[in-house]
Amino acid sequence: MGRIVLGIILGVLLVPVAVMGWFRFGHPPVAVADTPLPMEKQITGVPLHARINSEMVKTPPIQADEGNLVLGAEVYRDQCAACHGVHGKPSSFAAHMFPEAPPLWEKHHNGNVVGVSDDPPGETYWRVANGIRLTGMPAYKNVLTDTEMWQVTLLLANADKPLPPAALEILRGQTARAPVVPPVKP
Repeated sequence: MGRIVLGIILGVLLVPVAVMGWFRFGHPPVAVADTPLPMEKQITGVPLHARINSEMVKTPPIQADEGNLVLGAEVYRDQCAACHGVHGKPSSFAAHMFPEAPPLWEKHHNGNVVGVSDDPPGETYWRVANGIRLTGMPAYKNVLTDTEMWQVTLLLANADKPLPPAALEILRGQTARAPVVPPVKP
């Protein structure tokens, strides 16, 4: 009986030591081009979704009206389009990221859902505000205002619906950015 208990104790101690040795001296898949670890999506996805579900705001504090959707399109163009693409033009490097940055203006393969329009707005807002570790998705809570994050969130929540023409022009790159005018020194 003592040998069995000793074997269990050694097994419990040796497994973490072996894993740490593999991480330190082996070749774990850390490059984007590497094959992912078995069950990597599940291992990282379960705690991510649990945290989002426990912290997300259930009701947006602003309305998805024309003004907010147009302003959200400006935020999207300036902060999100490089990785997630725009209407009719996917990002040139998103497919080479790991995990791949999802194209937020394309329909899913299984229906009429566009981008993250099937997610609750609070979930998208959480992702925008907090970012996601090891994915390339930055946290914008220190970059954008709360209103700007909600505006881009509501824009993405409505990506499968008709958008105001001004928002579509911005998302298609048809509207130039307003010129930055330096302040006049007295």
